[in-house]
Amino acid sequence: MSKIVVKKVETKSEMKKFIRFNYELYKDNSFSVPDLYEDMVDTFSKKNAAMDFCDAVYFLAYKDDKIVGRVAGIINKKANKTWNLKAVRFGYIDFIDDEDVSKALISAVEDWGKAQGMTEIQGPLGFTDLDAEGMLVEGFDELSTNATIYNYPYYPVHMEKMGFEKDADWIELLLTVPNEVPERLTRIAKIVMDKYNLRIKKYTSSKKLAKEYGHEIFRVINEAFKPLFGYSELSERQIDQYVKSYLPFVDLKLISTIVDSNDRLVAVGVSMPSLSRALQKAKGKLFPFGWYHLLKAIKFKHPDTLDLMLVGVLPEYQGKGVNAILFHDLLPIYIKEGYKYVESNPELEVNSKVQSQWIYFDRRQHKRRRCYKKSI
Repeated sequence: MSKIVVKKVETKSEMKKFIRFNYELYKDNSFSVPDLYEDMVDTFSKKNAAMDFCDAVYFLAYKDDKIVGRVAGIINKKANKTWNLKAVRFGYIDFIDDEDVSKALISAVEDWGKAQGMTEIQGPLGFTDLDAEGMLVEGFDELSTNATIYNYPYYPVHMEKMGFEKDADWIELLLTVPNEVPERLTRIAKIVMDKYNLRIKKYTSSKKLAKEYGHEIFRVINEAFKPLFGYSELSERQIDQYVKSYLPFVDLKLISTIVDSNDRLVAVGVSMPSLSRALQKAKGKLFPFGWYHLLKAIKFKHPDTLDLMLVGVLPEYQGKGVNAILFHDLLPIYIKEGYKYVESNPELEVNSKVQSQWIYFDRRQHKRRRCYKKSI
């Protein structure tokens, strides 16, 4: 039997192999959506503002001198302090269907974590909550999104055999866009706007949006997500990165901002055309032609599906119908633009506040993903 050798990633060449292993393992899979290579390089470099409060190590597994698996070990010191944990995270994990490989990868992360004083391991998780997280346990025959992880069905089988247990589950819904805006939604939205003196604010300039509310959008997200599983608040440097990296490229029609009488942002909804098929065609590369497929999906010939990337409502306005205002604004645009479906992206199965906002849609739960944990 061939021995499994696990090596720490030390060089740029090894990091390139670390990133590309995922592409190779899933190159013939019609449901997996590759990350952009350039984004992954930045994620694992000091450019990533999360490195200000995270420690990370990367491992590759070899069998007969061939790469057969990869994993990242991450210690998010901010999250550990917030949730009173001594946890090492495993993330960006991929492996062939060989239990010796998956065990060797997890053991490498456990050993590293124990050396840093950690007492438990959990994952798959990224550096922060806005990274892809959770291992797919249902929905293997559903198209993934650019914001989520796809993995083969044997992954969770390996985790359970290694003694991992459920820490948290996220569910995902595929929503059908109605032919017209429900009268009930319009009525509730108007009542809530009048009662709390709220209004919808739209933009035609991404620069103006970034200047006036760019940072406020992510501060709302911080406040809204703060109580949720494993969340560590975004730092100012992280917020700067998100504002500069993403706001210039979104379709402003698909962003809804709700403000109070003092123009304070109280809620935000960000959706965008699904990039799943475009990323598959690009094969994880912007160049030479990957940019064309992405630009086409965003600007010229969008798919029939939207990804709902972020929905955040300040805690003081949660449970008061503010979500109805967001969809009162966005639904007419979805209908006019010809979108047929909306991907909810992951939401914690216990988050009833989030799930209640989908009552205006026909929907089906089509995916479930899991964070595992184990003492070390």
